[in-house]
Amino acid sequence: QLPLVESGGGLVQPGGSLRVSCVVSGFNLDDYAIGWFRQAPGKEREGVSCISPNGDFIVFGNSVKGRFLLSRDNAKNTVHLQMNSLEPKETAVYYCAAYRPFLRDTCTVRSGEYQYWGQGTQVTVSS
Repeated sequence: QLPLVESGGGLVQPGGSLRVSCVVSGFNLDDYAIGWFRQAPGKEREGVSCISPNGDFIVFGNSVKGRFLLSRDNAKNTVHLQMNSLEPKETAVYYCAAYRPFLRDTCTVRSGEYQYWGQGTQVTVSS
């Protein structure tokens, strides 16, 4: 079983909202930064957002700033990505990933830093 499992993907109309979640197992969420990435067919993987191990530092990619929200529930070993005002071009497979940074108040959306990856969840924005 993968240590990260995404859920919550699906079909949403343009301008709509969707929340995807990442459940972590097998390691202490407090020690790991969690990132969200997406990849559309024929395109490179894009960093969407990340949250530091202590939850104090959050990064959003320029394309989603002001529309997406990220939160973590350490008691449930879960990280949620709330996506608002979605556009058709954001149709992609969304992945969560984890890595252990040297500092607990930092994270990055550079995918090469991440050690663990989920299987992804499909998000389709279409009317």
